[in-house]
Amino acid sequence: MTSQPARPEPAVHPLHRPVLDWYAAAARDLPWRASGVGGWGVLVSEVMLQQTPVTRVLPAWRAWMERWPAPADLAADTPGAAVRAWDRLGYPRRALRLHAAAAAVTERHGGEVPDDHAALLALPGVGEYTASAVAAFAFGRRHAVVDTNVRRVHARAVTGHAEAAPTLTAAERRTAEALLPADEATAARWSVAVMELGALVCTARSPRCADCPVAGLCAWRAAGSPASPHPPRRAQPWAGTDRQVRGRLMAVLRETDGPVAGSRLRQAWDDAAQRDRCLDSLVADGLVEPLDDDLFRLPEVAPR
Repeated sequence: MTSQPARPEPAVHPLHRPVLDWYAAAARDLPWRASGVGGWGVLVSEVMLQQTPVTRVLPAWRAWMERWPAPADLAADTPGAAVRAWDRLGYPRRALRLHAAAAAVTERHGGEVPDDHAALLALPGVGEYTASAVAAFAFGRRHAVVDTNVRRVHARAVTGHAEAAPTLTAAERRTAEALLPADEATAARWSVAVMELGALVCTARSPRCADCPVAGLCAWRAAGSPASPHPPRRAQPWAGTDRQVRGRLMAVLRETDGPVAGSRLRQAWDDAAQRDRCLDSLVADGLVEPLDDDLFRLPEVAPR
């Protein structure tokens, strides 16, 4: 029998080892990264972390997991309970999406968050990023997990740009896919390591290049750290916006058990036209249920 030549090892990118070694030493001790947390804990963390800093998510995640340690626990409660527990994390529709996902996991998957990317993507409110993150971080699957931090690291280290494009491009997706290590476990660890590098070292405004494990391999530094060609992003205003008004109205509803009189909500904001418009939008989003006799409450029934 003729012996077959040994299969060559899959190519390893020069960035892999220094980033993985750095992560092993510098990774934050976050509770949703602990062994045994499972798909539900990771799913909750990923939804909470969307547009919300880790420091604000930590106490909310712990309280949420203590109250609803499994999807079935949340599914058995009301959507309004989820919205109330969301408190001031912002963008409360995320609480409704988590409630809907918990109900779907309970009905379709026996209460266990699926480890398959397609099944995760089929859950209500779960998009490509969240499905990939849960598959990778909870189940060790090989999927490109591309958030803002990852895009910035790739832009600088690989393509030599100060920052990524304003929106995710097909080229960025190809770069992320090409950088994935071949085996699943290493790919999953690589995904979280690059994300951590962008969060802690390769930051947007003040990158700590002296502490970066791949500074010597960085295409952006090799090019002289050129400035971004994109105009600076303006901070979103808050005072006087509809977001502030919606937050005021939601605060009144969260602080009260049971229905709230419309007269109390009307005291939350002086501009009647803006206040009524925002209340209507909360009703349309399924975050508020209007009742008879000018009463309102957090939702008792999941929106369809």
